[in-house]
Amino acid sequence: MRLIVTRPAEQAARWVLELRSLGVDAQPLPLLAIAPLADASPLRQGWQDLAGCALAMFVSANAVQHFCAARPDGLAWPAGTLAGSTGPGTSAALRAAGVPEANLVEPAADAPAFDSEALWARLAARDWAGRRVLIVRGEDGRDWLAETLRVRGAEPRFLAAYRRLAPVPDAAGAALLQAALAAPRDHAWLLSSSEAVQHLLQLAPGADWSASLALATHPRIAATARGAGFGRVGDVAPTPADVARALVGLADPAGMGGARSIQSGSQ
Repeated sequence: MRLIVTRPAEQAARWVLELRSLGVDAQPLPLLAIAPLADASPLRQGWQDLAGCALAMFVSANAVQHFCAARPDGLAWPAGTLAGSTGPGTSAALRAAGVPEANLVEPAADAPAFDSEALWARLAARDWAGRRVLIVRGEDGRDWLAETLRVRGAEPRFLAAYRRLAPVPDAAGAALLQAALAAPRDHAWLLSSSEAVQHLLQLAPGADWSASLALATHPRIAATARGAGFGRVGDVAPTPADVARALVGLADPAGMGGARSIQSGSQ
């Protein structure tokens, strides 16, 4: 079974290489495009304000990369500011950007999902009254963590670091999409955002997904895939090794493998 990796182009390329090294027939078809902001001055100001924040939380590796691309020369990560991550990819990006390990706060390795709720489980015991928090994300997103912090007396604010755009597939991507539509049982979709699912529906209006398999890296994404009509949907941890195990497991009678669940899309 061929696995279609739908992450943004740069991330998809890395995932494809890692998955192929694990024996997976992986191909990229980005369903989300990431672009820099037209004006990076708010990001530079964010760096100047960072020392006054108790926490800077990053929703994704993209948020880290675009924020760090605007780092003023000679400015290091402040010793008193925590760096919050929502999962392994974001943590890896923070480490690569030079954030000290002592400042990094991330979900537990065995968290049921990698998201803001899992990060909050590691932060909830702290005193947040009067503390400033910077939440670095795209131009919009979930407000759950900001509202949770605000209830605890913190002063959160959002900082947009990049734009999310609908993709424009190249010739190879368009051909891959048509192949997947023509032979759905020979292809599986690795879905890493709910927005990507919506972009897929726009690229293939009216398509029948009832014979298609999706592996989703978060329960919310899985729910979106089921709502889109995917016939089988599995929750899987967002690492190449877990994804590879899940695909191998599809040969098992139960069809479970490394996926947390494989369920019918019809509810």
